[in-house]
Amino acid sequence: MKTLLLLLIVFPVVASGPKQQRPPVVDLPEHWSQPLPLPESRDIEAVRAWWKLFDDPLLKSLIERALESNLDLKTAGARIAEARAARGVARAALQPSIGASDGYTRVRGGIAQGLTGAGILSGSPQSRTSLLAPFETSVFQLGFDSSWEIDFFGGLRKSLAAAAADVRASQEARNDVRVAVAAEVGRNYLQLRGAQRRLSIVGNNIALQKDSLELTAARRKAGLAPELDVVRAAAQLHETQAGAPPLEARIDQSIHALGVLLRLDPARLVSELRPEAPLPALPESLPTGVPADLLLRRPDLRRAEFEMAAAAARVSAARSDLYPKITLTGLAGRQATEAGNLTLGLGNFFSFGPGVRLPLFTGGRIRSNIAVQQARSEQVVFRYEAAVLESLRDVEDALSAFRHEKDRLDHLREALLHNRDAVSLTRELYSKGLGDYLGVLDAQRELLLVEDQVAQSQTSLAVTLVALYKALGGGWEVSP
Repeated sequence: MKTLLLLLIVFPVVASGPKQQRPPVVDLPEHWSQPLPLPESRDIEAVRAWWKLFDDPLLKSLIERALESNLDLKTAGARIAEARAARGVARAALQPSIGASDGYTRVRGGIAQGLTGAGILSGSPQSRTSLLAPFETSVFQLGFDSSWEIDFFGGLRKSLAAAAADVRASQEARNDVRVAVAAEVGRNYLQLRGAQRRLSIVGNNIALQKDSLELTAARRKAGLAPELDVVRAAAQLHETQAGAPPLEARIDQSIHALGVLLRLDPARLVSELRPEAPLPALPESLPTGVPADLLLRRPDLRRAEFEMAAAAARVSAARSDLYPKITLTGLAGRQATEAGNLTLGLGNFFSFGPGVRLPLFTGGRIRSNIAVQQARSEQVVFRYEAAVLESLRDVEDALSAFRHEKDRLDHLREALLHNRDAVSLTRELYSKGLGDYLGVLDAQRELLLVEDQVAQSQTSLAVTLVALYKALGGGWEVSP
């Protein structure tokens, strides 16, 4: 007990350990450098369920079903359970450990065993005549043993703090997967609708070109057009028809990808998604907020903060190994040479007392472990700073891509109007014999190209908006 009191006097400051490391200060801009392509909305909470802003019931249903059943989310949930169990292991180390033991042994007597014939203790007058005579006897024993490490220097508490931070980090990791799953469902759904729109454009052009082919064939029979015009019209029709199969394949691939995201047979959603539907309308405003909001919304940044806290706690736990370990141990039980005598209490025994273990020479193992944990802590800090910078870049890139794609779409729509007029004019002139068929072919080909580009730009604009919502942390969930 004197040793224990001495340790309490000599090492009072060490027990507190170093303070928990706070996240490094990252210089965040006050506003986004890219001008907003749409009016700003103050409803930042809307980003959490950004898919509702598209006002598409099927998109909303798909994302909500994916968030309930996606296998990546199930795996992330299992990692949370694993981290919680590890936290329970760390918490148990702070509690006393009590065990029960019973046993039976057959002992050959003599001085080495401390027993003589008939179980008489060596050294008694009755045993003097048989000290050297070997014999055998039975020993029955029942007892309890316990040990309790007093966490005087905080090593166990720091290990528990690290495990608790790991739990929070795993929860944020699941949130990160949630954000990615919602964005992936949205991206595949929008690409599906975009491919359907492009396929519809191809179908409309096929119908238009069939009419042109019939018109050309009729003029050929009437002697008003050469055979070459008919050949050119047929060639363009088949060329346009060749654009449909790749779009059909892309539609199937998007449906299959959505099936996997929803934990379904890849072909399970074909009947639900195959019917053509328009691209969802874009929202009229963007709830972007300010860059500092990312630290609160992005799950990957919050996860990095908890990883830093866990790393700092492990440094403190490693440092506590430099100091003595104080353990209280106890033992109590009964021993007898016959099973029936265990109830008599004649062989009761017990022991209790503190033990102190002080590392004097470990070959540098403890300090090397401290250096390992410190290096890992520095790595986590660097990863946090990199994650913050990456999050800023993600938002700036998405804002830039959305703004420039919106400008491109405006120009394409103007070009589409002019190309439609060109097709009408060239067909009218050709039907009246005032123009050649080459002009009709060029106008139709250009119309198909621009219509397809418009559909692709509309799809790209919607997908870029989903990427922006993902960069803003859209789809996150408040951790319990």
